[in-house]
Amino acid sequence: MKKVKIGGVPEHFNLSWYLTLKNGEYKEKDINLRWKDYPGGTGDMCKALREKEIDIAVILTEGIIKDIIAGNPSKIVQTFVQTPLNWGIHVAHNSPYKNIEDLKGTKAAISRYGSGSHLMAYINAQNNHWNLEKDLKFEVIKNLDGAVEALTNGIADYFMWEKFTTKPLVDQGVFRRIGNCPSPWPCFVIAVREDFIASNKNDLKAILEIINNTTIDFKDIPSIDKTISNRYKQQLGDVQEWLSITEWSQDLIDKKTIINVQKELFALNIIPEIVEYDKLTYKL
Repeated sequence: MKKVKIGGVPEHFNLSWYLTLKNGEYKEKDINLRWKDYPGGTGDMCKALREKEIDIAVILTEGIIKDIIAGNPSKIVQTFVQTPLNWGIHVAHNSPYKNIEDLKGTKAAISRYGSGSHLMAYINAQNNHWNLEKDLKFEVIKNLDGAVEALTNGIADYFMWEKFTTKPLVDQGVFRRIGNCPSPWPCFVIAVREDFIASNKNDLKAILEIINNTTIDFKDIPSIDKTISNRYKQQLGDVQEWLSITEWSQDLIDKKTIINVQKELFALNIIPEIVEYDKLTYKL
């Protein structure tokens, strides 16, 4: 049986992987797919791909594009979630900050440099016409638990993370959300190490076929809203709202989107150049 290692964030977006693993669907194809949670997010997974800790990552589009350009020997083989990510902009519950403009020049908590929370801080700054050199400061906090600690103790001032994942912390009075910043592109893609693609095309095709069969009808799974609510400790109404605005994809990310992401990252000095579509993607 072929052992394949995959990583992703422990969030509701990835429930379809859990369901297919629980059903033993990969084993039927003689594949031992092993999932690893990465609470630290995209920066953590980029490192894991580079160090061959995992073969496949379900990862933020902007983060993996940046890292492939920086030398990560991986390729995007498919879009996973077509819709943008809704990034909530959070402060500590008792923070003096009331709106986004109050955050200008303060310190953003980020999971690590090159992560989504880091890159989206630039997008938010640009959206609000801040000076990208003077008005952005960062504190590395590793993950959501680190963000709670940093904001509560005043080590950092605000934290950008997926709105619905952090909603329970808002409900509990740990965080206060003062704004939103949707990513201007499809949020999650599936990236695979180049050496793995070269030697495991059939296994990779089988894995994608299984997950795509689940995501294409994901919203029609009986009581899926209740399952997500229970597993991720989210309110049922929030889950239903999230399901209503989220669309999965079974296709390779298109050329226009790849160029748009790069143009945005290049304008923000996050990447040094705009590269060809084929440098970032691989069509199976």
